[in-house]
Amino acid sequence: MANSDKDISYSDLKALLDKSNKGLLVVDVRTKEEVDRGHIPGSIHIPVDTVESALALDPTEFQAKYGVPKPPLDTPELVFHCQMGRRGGVATDKARGLGFQKDVNYAGGYKEWSEKEGKWGARLACIVKAGHKNAQMMLTFC
Repeated sequence: MANSDKDISYSDLKALLDKSNKGLLVVDVRTKEEVDRGHIPGSIHIPVDTVESALALDPTEFQAKYGVPKPPLDTPELVFHCQMGRRGGVATDKARGLGFQKDVNYAGGYKEWSEKEGKWGARLACIVKAGHKNAQMMLTFC
């Protein structure tokens, strides 16, 4: 799925997460409502329209607001993601405009992550098993 120096694949992201790398920062740029339905473990939430202002905060403010250290401009492991890749790419470009040169976009987004990790499989099985009257609509939005 990775197709440029700005993209990272599922397997690459999974490898970074499995390394338990303390320097890795995964930023979910989706809406709060999307994040509330599921997220990549260990990610922090910074909506795409606030990425620039968040990354412009001084390190103390960033830590206080997001609970993690602000990444330095030369951080090698800053990953943005959204649902399917577009907003993550926008966030990656915004960060690069602020001087982050090694940040990447997880191009498969949460959609691919949840498919490969099986997150939605269990949820959808419960919806269908329960015969939820809005099951078709819920499947569409997953």
